[in-house]
Amino acid sequence: MKFTVSSTALSSRLQTLARVINSKNSLPILDSFLFEVNNQQLTITASDSENVMRSTLKLDEVDGEGNFAVPNRTLLDAMKELPEQPLTFEVNTENLTIKIIYQNGLYNFTAQNGDEYPRSQQIPDNATVISIDSTVLNDNLTRSLFATAQDELRPVMNGIYFDLTADGLAVVASDGHKLVRNKNFNIKSETPAAFILPKKPATLLKNVLGKEQEEVVIKFDDRTAEISFAEGVLTCRLIEGRYPNYNSVIPQGNPNQLTIDRRSLIGALKRVLPFASESSQLVRFHLDAGRLELSSEDIDFATSAKEVVNCEYAGQAMNIGFKGSSLSEILNNLQGDEVIIELADPSRAGIILPAVQPENEDVLMLIMPMLLND
Repeated sequence: MKFTVSSTALSSRLQTLARVINSKNSLPILDSFLFEVNNQQLTITASDSENVMRSTLKLDEVDGEGNFAVPNRTLLDAMKELPEQPLTFEVNTENLTIKIIYQNGLYNFTAQNGDEYPRSQQIPDNATVISIDSTVLNDNLTRSLFATAQDELRPVMNGIYFDLTADGLAVVASDGHKLVRNKNFNIKSETPAAFILPKKPATLLKNVLGKEQEEVVIKFDDRTAEISFAEGVLTCRLIEGRYPNYNSVIPQGNPNQLTIDRRSLIGALKRVLPFASESSQLVRFHLDAGRLELSSEDIDFATSAKEVVNCEYAGQAMNIGFKGSSLSEILNNLQGDEVIIELADPSRAGIILPAVQPENEDVLMLIMPMLLND
């Protein structure tokens, strides 16, 4: 079998797919990429047994069909050093030897039998299907990933929850202290359906989805999801279990509203946070008409900081505490110049919204308050 492929096109696909492969695998063949050549196409697969990603390249010159598995490190390291040029693969599928011929040289190495590579499960025909714009999905994943938990006792909190209802599609993440809910009103279904996407495939998708608008199709059942995008397909095992009722923790009717420049608040937090207690990272908000005072202190080291930031606030005077690092993460994962912070009282969660919502979407982030020792 013989085929020719562009070195940069191959290298970029391999670098994307390599993120799927674990450093230690249960099956030795999972250290390799699976190459399959048929119908003038090269399909490359990478897997860690729970997540399988495939990517397809069109081939201009091809002679023969077949499959083989190539050690990922050998091929990646070799590809990195090559400038853009055609690479000719000559593969002997009987004794599993590979010769890669490039402009001024060649590589020789051995392959493994591609038939031994594990195949991913097929999604049944009655699976639920969602179509979503790639840029919208990318934004939703980017906004949500930081809020997922690392909780061995409650694995459902370790992923991103996709909740499809008649109102829209909600993409939710929470670790119990902070929560993100992205609602999309364009995608809805009379038949409710939901799944929990683990953190690893969510991160893989975020890194692979292009900035150009294209359709991403998600097919899922109770156990598996198949996500098709422009450059390939990702099949992954889902987290099983019931996700908590996220709407019940979002306080309604918050009378105190603060509108503030997002970057000014991030800057003030950066300056005040180093003086907070390292264990609690508590930052105190003192709100009064038209002003917000941030303060922090560490009694053990006799350090403290205070800064006043201008804002729009017409609610009642209030002292409320937040974990500074969590609040910074929320503000950094929102877009836009201004944010609105809705508060009820010092014991209830604060809601943070972008002043201008994305089109046909509703983005909401929530942070639990910390106890103040007044």
